[in-house]
Amino acid sequence: MLHVIGLTPGEEELYRSLVQLTTAGVEELVERLRRPRAEVVAQLDALRGKGLVLPTGPEPNAPLRPLAPDVPLGEALLRRQEALEAARAAVTQLTEEYRAGMRRHDPDHLVEVITGARVLRERLRDVQNSARVEVLWFCRANPLAMPGQENVEEFDALARGVRYRAIYERAMLLEPGALEDIEQGVRAGEQARVLDRLPVRLAIVDGRTAICPLVPDRESGEPSAAVIGRSQLLDALLALFESYWLMATPMRSSTLTADRAAEGYQPDADEVRLLSLFVAGVPDKSIASQLGVSRRTIQRRLGDLMTLAGVDTRPGLAYQAARRGWL
Repeated sequence: MLHVIGLTPGEEELYRSLVQLTTAGVEELVERLRRPRAEVVAQLDALRGKGLVLPTGPEPNAPLRPLAPDVPLGEALLRRQEALEAARAAVTQLTEEYRAGMRRHDPDHLVEVITGARVLRERLRDVQNSARVEVLWFCRANPLAMPGQENVEEFDALARGVRYRAIYERAMLLEPGALEDIEQGVRAGEQARVLDRLPVRLAIVDGRTAICPLVPDRESGEPSAAVIGRSQLLDALLALFESYWLMATPMRSSTLTADRAAEGYQPDADEVRLLSLFVAGVPDKSIASQLGVSRRTIQRRLGDLMTLAGVDTRPGLAYQAARRGWL
């Protein structure tokens, strides 16, 4: 198992035996492992060179004791991980160069069609793992392949500095747990907005690869999607995203905005969350369900906010909330 970081199977077995015995002499190890003495001595020398074994005293035949493996093997594992990461980046670059070359000479390589929820989910994971600059999402209700809570790749990408911009359909906010998932992403750095309706499901990575389902959601059977490389078609999808981004309403985490300093009244965390849902057009009943209060409480809180904003209509409250920086 540890051969990938420099230990041979024989050295690993010998080290494990020494760990079990705590201390042992060469002869005891030879008898336990039933190996030639010269082989055991050579493997012990190798383990000493790797910082895993030390004698218990200065005597030539002093028993041997194992050292903790986390430091020497951890360093080897880190070097291995760095090498694998570099190799993965090189493969990604070579793959992109290959696809770009094929597209220049064969238009059939412009679009790759993939079929099946599992295949689509794995491709979405792969493109996020390869992302270096930005990931764009059109997130519609009832995900086809990857629910938000399963998209752990987003948090890894955000941690390494990749920017995420996501537009959510309003209906998606009504799904159980959806709002919490979105807020978790926003706290991690995602920029989120909401619209009444999105035309398609879409993911675009680094402006070089787009994934877009091919059939309407209402059609049964396994989902199929197009993987689109650099082309005028991809440019059109990028323009489509940017146009919808400008129309969408920002969504911000209450934990990020509740403490924001500004002159005048500032809503608390619960009020910011209420206003985010209200401005997004979520019905009072659904807001009440999301916040765990009654519909009457929601109506009262909105009335209080209207009074604070100096307006007597809900559209006026939405306008003043944006103008005053409450969201």
